[in-house]
Amino acid sequence: MLHVTEAVFERTRRLAWSLRRNRPVRLAYGALTLIPTLLSCNHGARASSDRPSRTATSMNVYSTPIKTLEGETTNLDRFAGEVTLLVNVASYCGNTPQYSGLEALNARFKDRGFTVLGFPSNDFGRQEPGTPAEIREFCSTKYKVTFPLFEKVQTKNGDGQSPLYAKLGEASGKLPTWNFAKYLVGRDGHVIQYFDPKTQPDDPKLVAAVEQALAVPK
Repeated sequence: MLHVTEAVFERTRRLAWSLRRNRPVRLAYGALTLIPTLLSCNHGARASSDRPSRTATSMNVYSTPIKTLEGETTNLDRFAGEVTLLVNVASYCGNTPQYSGLEALNARFKDRGFTVLGFPSNDFGRQEPGTPAEIREFCSTKYKVTFPLFEKVQTKNGDGQSPLYAKLGEASGKLPTWNFAKYLVGRDGHVIQYFDPKTQPDDPKLVAAVEQALAVPK
């Protein structure tokens, strides 16, 4: 949409008056002189709207510092350009068998640029009490998990909340209500959709959302 300044409006009004007085030559000339002004206004508005906002940058999940399960400092920027599913996981929960479905989902789409990211959490029912070594052993032996696992986090609001989950909650308007809540994140690092803990990894709506996200060009 063109953004017309007061000066442009005044010139347009004068041209209309000229038309009423049958001065076609001046009218044609005046209309031509208006074109650069209008284009300049539109270009300025477009340039302004093209600038990335500070809010958009802060909502990029992939810019968040994090630690691996073994405690090594890293961040998620290596997943930039990919689609990810971030899940708060636990070893002793009624939803723990979802590990199998998450591994299958990861295997199904990994060659297309998709990765499941697991974040152990002891927030709900104290169902993830293990050490990093115990968590790794459990996931590897019982569920053959190959997707990345990161440090144990606090997902709930309050002191000690993970910066990552603070960002996920702000971006989606929702925080996990139990273990195995899921956030689908697009190639640009922005949250696409939240799925509650009871949503199975092979749920058609979740699978369709993953496929739709993967269809977006890098």
